[in-house]
Amino acid sequence: MCGITGFFGNGAEHDLRRMNATLVRRGPDSTGYFSDPRAKIFLGIRRLAIIDVAGGTQPITNEDGSIVVVLNGEIYNYQELRKRLEGKHTFKTHSDTETIVHLYEEEGDHFVEKLEGMFGIALWDARRNTFVIARDRFGEKPIYYAAAGGAFVFGSEMKAVLEHPSVTRDLDRSALSAYLRHEYVPAPATIFSGIKKLPPAHVMIVTPDGVKIRRYWDIETASTANPLSPGHTEEQLLVDLDAHLSRAVKSMLVADVPLGIFLSGGIDSSTIAWYAQRNAGRKVHTFSIGFEDASFDESGHANRAAELLGTDHASATFSGRDLLKLLPDLYAHIDEPFADPSLLPTTLLSHAARKRVTVALGGDGADELFWGYPTFQAEKLARWYRHIPAVLRNSIIRPLVSALPSSSQYLSFDYRLKRFVRHADESGAESRHTGWIGAFPPAEIPLLLADPSHSRLSLEFQTKSGMARPDLFYLSHYLPGDILVKADRASMFEGLETRAPFLDPALATFIYSLPVSYKLRGFKTKYLLKKLMRPRLGADITDRKKHGFQPPIARWLRQDLAPLVREHLNESSLKRDGIFNPVYVARLIAEHQKGTSDRRKELWTLLVFHLWKQHWYRQ
Repeated sequence: MCGITGFFGNGAEHDLRRMNATLVRRGPDSTGYFSDPRAKIFLGIRRLAIIDVAGGTQPITNEDGSIVVVLNGEIYNYQELRKRLEGKHTFKTHSDTETIVHLYEEEGDHFVEKLEGMFGIALWDARRNTFVIARDRFGEKPIYYAAAGGAFVFGSEMKAVLEHPSVTRDLDRSALSAYLRHEYVPAPATIFSGIKKLPPAHVMIVTPDGVKIRRYWDIETASTANPLSPGHTEEQLLVDLDAHLSRAVKSMLVADVPLGIFLSGGIDSSTIAWYAQRNAGRKVHTFSIGFEDASFDESGHANRAAELLGTDHASATFSGRDLLKLLPDLYAHIDEPFADPSLLPTTLLSHAARKRVTVALGGDGADELFWGYPTFQAEKLARWYRHIPAVLRNSIIRPLVSALPSSSQYLSFDYRLKRFVRHADESGAESRHTGWIGAFPPAEIPLLLADPSHSRLSLEFQTKSGMARPDLFYLSHYLPGDILVKADRASMFEGLETRAPFLDPALATFIYSLPVSYKLRGFKTKYLLKKLMRPRLGADITDRKKHGFQPPIARWLRQDLAPLVREHLNESSLKRDGIFNPVYVARLIAEHQKGTSDRRKELWTLLVFHLWKQHWYRQ
């Protein structure tokens, strides 16, 4: 993994060096540059060396230097591709990056369709005067870009783009509303109106004549093109799932540096660790963290899983104070508001792992593909709930549920029930699920903003109520917008590469193609995965209730974080900023402090915005 940046058009060498310097955490090992002032092309990279540590320095060119590439990420099938290309091209290194240059010579703009991996790629073709940028299928690696002042600017993080003198910081009010709804800004927008995200599975072609963007892959088309065998049996599906998992994990164990596994003790990470142990032929490193607060401590489960698997396990214990101390530095580094609080413990886990390894595999993607979130169960319940007469729902059930005392515990019964009832009536699966996992419902956003006219969500943020499959919402929006952003920013903050075997394209397509009953059977989630792994891991691991990785935000906002809330969300500060309505914010704070309503998500989303704003936005 690395950080890449650059521009095509107006700018100078010192602009590139300033942009590249912002990415030092992503690539602590080396710096590389390519520039052609006559062609007005400038590329920079901060490298985290993983493959061909000594020889794989970037940028990398083809034989005559007419094609130049920088890569953030890993190409898992590079050895297979290299074998096909070696008879036609001369390789100077053993890196995965060089494969991209020669593959482009053979395939042109369609080279990206042959790649299996996680990547953000920037490629300059001097012969065609063309600049190509591509992003991996699920969005594991980010690409930001802007067209301004006669320059096309890009970077692995928005902070690099912001260093170019042509790029401005103009708050996008529709994107702000989307952030308040989702807790992140969905692609292709960013919080700044002049900067965009390249969506997952897209390639961009930039020439002096303009910019063209096309999608090169989607999981629905892939699953249609690779259907399950006719007359498949459950036994055959178990065999196929086992083969896919084994191949996917094995492909991601390739590295020239120490490698390990994030292990929570749940089924997803334990599955990855099991296959890694089997394919590595040695004890693999596994890592977990524990917390003094028992309500969100999973270290005991992780330790038992490590003992069962026989891994070389390391665990570190942190206090709530450690998480809180991380807040200022982390949110000074995060260049777009992002309100998933599990970013904090994920960063501490990355910090602990980085002491021993440079690469870590994890279980990201399994919940989205195997219908593992509690909201998939809620979706099934909602169908029954909506059959209850509206008069009973509105006059009896809602008031009774609202009257339940609020608890600060992680996903307490009253918290889950209130969120379920609040959004179960909404039409459209995406709208319901966004309500269940997001912060502010659309009806509250005009009340929250100082100028209600800014609350209208633009069309790119509107929910698509016709979406038939809720898993498609998670794969298309929540996974790339939240889960993978969290994994990337937390790990890159510590200079650690993370990999997600469940997002191997063939494995993910196979799981997506499975009938729903093999994912959610009754109210049992991840049915087929649990059946495969139960004999190997034991029911204590496979059937353990999903916990998540969330710190006790509700209690913190009433206690430890109360001074920070007063500092950033007080009436005078809010009036001075002119973004949020001080009266409505004061009401949210009072409700949460008194315990009359659990406003953890809303207040955390507002607090994070203000922590971001003090470093990245000045009106």
